[in-house]
Amino acid sequence: MTRYLSPKRPDHEPPEGTRLFCFPYAGGGASAYRRWQRGLDALDARVRVVPVQLPGREERYDEPRFTDLDALVTDLDAQLDTELSEPHLLYGHSMGALIASALVRRRHRRGAHLPLALVLSAYRAPHLPAPAMAHPDAGDRELAAALADLGGIPQALLAHPGFLSALLPVARDDLRLCLSGTAEPPGPLPVPLHLFAGRADRLVSVGEVLAWRQYAGAGHTARTLPGGHFFVREDESGFLHELAALTRRYATERITA
Repeated sequence: MTRYLSPKRPDHEPPEGTRLFCFPYAGGGASAYRRWQRGLDALDARVRVVPVQLPGREERYDEPRFTDLDALVTDLDAQLDTELSEPHLLYGHSMGALIASALVRRRHRRGAHLPLALVLSAYRAPHLPAPAMAHPDAGDRELAAALADLGGIPQALLAHPGFLSALLPVARDDLRLCLSGTAEPPGPLPVPLHLFAGRADRLVSVGEVLAWRQYAGAGHTARTLPGGHFFVREDESGFLHELAALTRRYATERITA
């Protein structure tokens, strides 16, 4: 098994079905998605959740982190090629959306298998300038406060130096990775796009998320949901209902095709 697919099992044994590869937000890891399988099964989503674990976090904490998007995507493409040769969907939130879309572009350029659809949440379209966010080299207090303000860190954990000493290096390198990926080539993506935005997101506006529509070479949908930048966590049940409606559609299309 590739090191990108965590050996830790989800909290619920997943069924066979179309695989949904989930890429994490900055500072996050595969654990953000391990509860999703049970919730999606309850909604008859007909999908197998596959959290992608990037190096330098959680059980891969001691591995060097990528700070260059092209280098990361090149490695992901090589390591996941076998898994991505079967019918699948890609999902990414914030930084994860950047990674997932770049992976589709790379695989399209080399004629590899593409996902049935690309699901993106809380990330601006690639032609737009980077949002105003703490610089990767900002002081610990400034960076932690910025992350907490967006909902990325519970306020109660700001007083725990051990937690911050583990999280902040990951967040810094992830911010560097995001900044390295601002020159994405123009042109449509050859798969359906499904866009989600938080109405109260102070980092990425609804309009900046919906601007992905100009890259929709195979159709798109767009939904705005209550909540801020981490609306998928604020109302996880509500978001999973939206996601299940999408995944059922692709499962049905495969059966009737």
